Amino acid sequence: MQSSYRLPRADVTTEYEWEIKRSRFITHIRRVRDSDEARDFIQEIKARYPDATHNCSAYLHHVEGSNPVERSSDDGEPSGTAGKPMLEQLKGSGMLDIAAVVTRYFGGVKLGGGGLVHAYSNSVGDALPLVEQVTRSQKELRQADFPHADAGRIEAELRARGVEVVDVSYGAHATYTLAVDPGGAEELNDLLATLTQGQTSTREAGTAWVETAGD
Repeated sequence: MQSSYRLPRADVTTEYEWEIKRSRFITHIRRVRDSDEARDFIQEIKARYPDATHNCSAYLHHVEGSNPVERSSDDGEPSGTAGKPMLEQLKGSGMLDIAAVVTRYFGGVKLGGGGLVHAYSNSVGDALPLVEQVTRSQKELRQADFPHADAGRIEAELRARGVEVVDVSYGAHATYTLAVDPGGAEELNDLLATLTQGQTSTREAGTAWVETAGD
């Protein structure tokens, strides 16, 4: 099972435009978490450019416990000249949960099959370096209880050492939910023992996907 992958940052749409032989190619790339989100994104772009000659698209998204879903559309361009090269660029980026729509305004000069492949491939390939990325990783969750008086200090120490604090709830104690890499519970317990003079250790709290900035 894939335990980590890169994807576009949420709520950010990357735009890129260029021209070849008077045809305008406008690329939009966005995070999508499933096929419904991908189709909604494609329809959104089509509605934004209703007078465009073509709105070609490609997407691929993660599926828990299975192979990624991948789809593409030539939207009226000759078969295999638009959607497929766009999809190949997405796959080559190493990202998942990503969709691209390339809008074309025909400029009066035919590009030919090879020219179209080049144009649609480059439209996505040149836009991909502009995409803000995050990393989504499968983490083990651990919970620990701290006295309210000590919670702020301990949280600051944990964050300073790179421990991911997923959630905090307050009752009789401050209960922290912490995320660690698989197999990292022992190291976390050792750290907490040091920070609390051996008074605190963690307990299992399941697993979750956690996003972090960068690779």
